[in-house]
Amino acid sequence: MSTATTDRRPDAGRPAVGATRAVALVARREFRTQVHKRSFVISNLIILVAIVGGIVGYSIFSGGDDVDTSTVGLVGDQSLTATLESTGEQLGTPVEVVGVADEATAREQVESGDLDVALVPAADGSAVAVTESDVDGGLRTVLDVAVAGQAQQRALDAQGVDVGQLSAATSAAVVTVDAIDPPDPEQSQRVALSVTAVFLLYMQILGFGMAVAMGVVEEKSSRVVELLLSTVRPLHLLWGKILGIGAVGFVQLTAYGIAGVGAGLATGVLTVTGTALAVLASTLAWFVLGFVFFAALYAAAGSMVSRQEDVNSTSMPLMLVIMAMFFSAFSAVGDPDGTVSSVLSWIPPFSAILMPLRIAAGVASPMQIIATVAIMIAATVLAATVAAKVYQRSILRVGATVSWREAFGRS
Repeated sequence: MSTATTDRRPDAGRPAVGATRAVALVARREFRTQVHKRSFVISNLIILVAIVGGIVGYSIFSGGDDVDTSTVGLVGDQSLTATLESTGEQLGTPVEVVGVADEATAREQVESGDLDVALVPAADGSAVAVTESDVDGGLRTVLDVAVAGQAQQRALDAQGVDVGQLSAATSAAVVTVDAIDPPDPEQSQRVALSVTAVFLLYMQILGFGMAVAMGVVEEKSSRVVELLLSTVRPLHLLWGKILGIGAVGFVQLTAYGIAGVGAGLATGVLTVTGTALAVLASTLAWFVLGFVFFAALYAAAGSMVSRQEDVNSTSMPLMLVIMAMFFSAFSAVGDPDGTVSSVLSWIPPFSAILMPLRIAAGVASPMQIIATVAIMIAATVLAATVAAKVYQRSILRVGATVSWREAFGRS
């Protein structure tokens, strides 16, 4: 007969405590235990400062999407100034025109770097562009079009053509672009939000799921669980622990999200206000579903061992599933509406990390969101039911690791 494992009945002699009160007491205890740790407070303050500081620093040093303005020195007659500036605006290559007295001065300013290009008009309507080494393609186009346009205008004037009437008559001759699949100007921000949501969900679900398992093992190895179970039922202890630790993870994730989105909107790094807020809300909601799904299973895995160093042996399958979720979501960032993302987003628990990604990318329909939430809730209820049975059968068994077969067998 083996003496390595003992089994005690948790129901003997327990005072009657209401289910709601028992769960609330355990949840409050778990929450306070976590948030009162100095390491927890300090690490989160550092992370929040890093989030806000990183976004502010990026907004200052990234330069945004501003287009560089080229400085063009125009020698002699300044009549070409308006044509150069208007042509630059039309072609998306803005220029600043500076008058220069003579060619020698213009060359000196080009050599010193004060001017990007010096333009020296000739009597026949042509011009010489003086540059240090070469003229950028966009700027070269601006110069060519402006010089040719002015020469054409002078030629028309010489022929007695009213340039104003000619421009009015030809103003409708423009090309309008009708793109079948136009580019999304906010695509880069959506990708950034997708990556952030995926990473945060992965870290929060994995970290706080493991915290549940370690908490269960710690109470079991120190025999504190025997004292707790003399007052509350195993299921009340299980759900109190899940809710308490989950509340800590929810508050932490909320703080990260508010700090990041707030700093992004305040600095102009994020301009997709509606999308950013929708991603924050969906990330928090899917964290709740994903965490409850895995936390119940992590609690069951923790109840099957009596030493913290043995937790990995029973929780490894859960860790592999979470990593598979992360890598599948990360690979779908570049193609959120692809086959992998579309299919896996319907399958729990992958939907917990893929749906926020699809919401950020703007490819998730309201019906899909509602349907996947319903499916995930059903899967969570099923996982929690199975985990609760394993937890009740294993929590008071100390010594050797309880096998999955024993955990699912009759008590």
